[in-house]
Amino acid sequence: MDERAAGAIGAAVQVLGDRWSLLVLRDVIFEDRRYFRALLTGSAEGIASNILADRLVKLVEAGMLARGTAARGQRARYSLTEAGIQTLPIICAFGDWGRRWRPGTARHGAAPGPGDRSDLIAAAMDQLRVRHLGAETPPPAGGEPLDQLKQLYYRTAGDG
Repeated sequence: MDERAAGAIGAAVQVLGDRWSLLVLRDVIFEDRRYFRALLTGSAEGIASNILADRLVKLVEAGMLARGTAARGQRARYSLTEAGIQTLPIICAFGDWGRRWRPGTARHGAAPGPGDRSDLIAAAMDQLRVRHLGAETPPPAGGEPLDQLKQLYYRTAGDG
């Protein structure tokens, strides 16, 4: 680890503090993009292929993603690790901040909305554990938590 990464915040910034890492994790979490091509072509921000390849390597090395072994001629599939799943509350906090303070977002200046979302985020994390880690949990009541969070935090530019 870099000597400049003093303390817990510095250590987290080493992994998540660049322009692309949280956006790659966002696309894996909310869009279930788990292959290189899907991440490349689905990026609303237009990530370059060399940057994406670099970020995927760094996220795997940091223990945020696991790279499945690909047989000859097949594509490698990426899955979230528990550490990657634990970024969901961080991504949601970024979304809350962005909605409140950045111009051009769907609800600029608006509060993130009523209520505490910790139960919804916890349920979405359980859903990710099933999808990426093969965990077994009962299906959620009231709709898929990831779909609910996606509606709150991950809107396309045309969604107003």
